[in-house]
Amino acid sequence: MKAMWRGYLQASLISKITVALGLGVVIGLIFGEDAAVLAPFGDLLLRLLKFLIVPLILFTLIVGVNQTKLGSLGRMGGKMFIYYLITSAFAIAVGIAVASLFNPGTGMTLDGSESFDVPENPGVASVLLNIVPDNIVTAFSELNLLGIIFTAIVFGIAISVLRSSDSSHELGEAVYKVINGLNEATMTIMKGIIQYVPIGIFAIVAEIVGQQGSDTLLSLGNMVAVLYVALLVQLIFYIAFMALTNINIKDFFQHGRTPIITAFVTQSSSGTLPLTLNAAKNLNLSKSLYGFSLPLGATINMDGAAIRIAVSAVFAANVIGDPLSFPEMLQVVLVGTLASVGTAGVPGAGIIMIATVFAQLGLPMEAVGLLTAIDVLVGMGCTALNVAGDLVGTSIINKTERAKEQTNVS
Repeated sequence: MKAMWRGYLQASLISKITVALGLGVVIGLIFGEDAAVLAPFGDLLLRLLKFLIVPLILFTLIVGVNQTKLGSLGRMGGKMFIYYLITSAFAIAVGIAVASLFNPGTGMTLDGSESFDVPENPGVASVLLNIVPDNIVTAFSELNLLGIIFTAIVFGIAISVLRSSDSSHELGEAVYKVINGLNEATMTIMKGIIQYVPIGIFAIVAEIVGQQGSDTLLSLGNMVAVLYVALLVQLIFYIAFMALTNINIKDFFQHGRTPIITAFVTQSSSGTLPLTLNAAKNLNLSKSLYGFSLPLGATINMDGAAIRIAVSAVFAANVIGDPLSFPEMLQVVLVGTLASVGTAGVPGAGIIMIATVFAQLGLPMEAVGLLTAIDVLVGMGCTALNVAGDLVGTSIINKTERAKEQTNVS
């Protein structure tokens, strides 16, 4: 038994995850819904990852703020926000183009049995207000990522001011050393949790495959296939963007594949955040950058969900026999981009985005109910692309910042 455990620890993480994925599919197909008995092991993985979200964001960002100039932090934040808006709009355009080419939903009809209660869209103003939490404890307990980012930046700046003050320098240094030590302790815990990731992935995959079966895929397979083609096109765009900025693509995927695969299985960008932050650290990205760009991206940068909006809109229009006109396609891009920000951090954000766009275009809400049948299959690919987009954006901005630093030095 000890030899088996030692061999497990020594095996590469990606090898263990690959085996876990394969075994999960096999067990799910063999045992069907009975594979749900493994659900607690999958739930444990999600709990362990969420357990680390608050300390990782808080300590990483406070340490990062104290390792950079405030002007640089503001510049990087501006770049990231612009990147997120542009790629979200581009993702919707990609989704519309691919969906218009393959026309999913053509020939299908709504039988009237579909129903869907539209969740309330909180709107952009509410999201912006949530950046400043009215209660720090509540922000942490409810995993308000924007509020946690704000808290970490404010305390990080305060500690930086103390360290640069003549009267409070020693106090500031003492506090910084404690925070830095807690950050290292958190990363040590992260190393232990990573060893459990393959086991959790195995359990989650087995449960999903067992519950979904093949019926859902056969009934709406065309919609699923078109969406994954669009996701692939967006991924190729990421690769081309990284190649243009001279980022080592092989190195990127070597470190980034673990959070991307985990996001695919768990369907949670925020839940995968500890692994995404760990990947950024292994890619040697700036801690002051990825400390806020990745939590921010997990909240507002949802390129996969944006593609889902576009493909779903084309699908619904085809189902009712009224394909989208060009002006309506432009409206999908505009409304979808704003909706991706306006639903930030809200549970079921993807469905809310789709419902918001459908309401603007006058598309039937019953189609949203129909699409919920493939919510899991669609959500897996979309979430994986969300996480990939966050890492790509952080890597690109990191590259531009280092190029700027080298220019200033020379």
